[in-house]
Amino acid sequence: MHATRPLLLIGLLAVGGCAVRAPAPTGICAESGIASWYRPTAGQRRTADGQIARADELTAAHPFLPFGTAVRVTDVETGRSVTVRVDDRGPFVGGRIIDVSAAAASRLGIRQNGIARVRLLATPGRSGPVPERAPNGTVARCTPALAAG
Repeated sequence: MHATRPLLLIGLLAVGGCAVRAPAPTGICAESGIASWYRPTAGQRRTADGQIARADELTAAHPFLPFGTAVRVTDVETGRSVTVRVDDRGPFVGGRIIDVSAAAASRLGIRQNGIARVRLLATPGRSGPVPERAPNGTVARCTPALAAG
């Protein structure tokens, strides 16, 4: 009876080593462009998702990603990155893809310049999957990203 245990262990190791890799998670997208940062106006301004805007939180405004989506923002020149949560809509300046909070801008090191060329990697948040199309029906600017293996 004890002689079968090593064979069983070897069999389990062999099967485990032949396991098929799980497919890449769906709903991940990547986007590149210009980021800027914003300072909440004085008073109790509310974000588009209804929260009170706070400059000390790692949040961002994006034109169409669902609220709650986690977005990894990486400055392509410096390699510095930060993960933010989408809680607002914007930016409202042409050519920009995301507005980050003052806290996120500090972590990225872009407060002085105000803008930076960035790469975004978004994953589904509390509000569901990353959309394939923007709310107005146009094809979303972000394209499916390959999961790192």
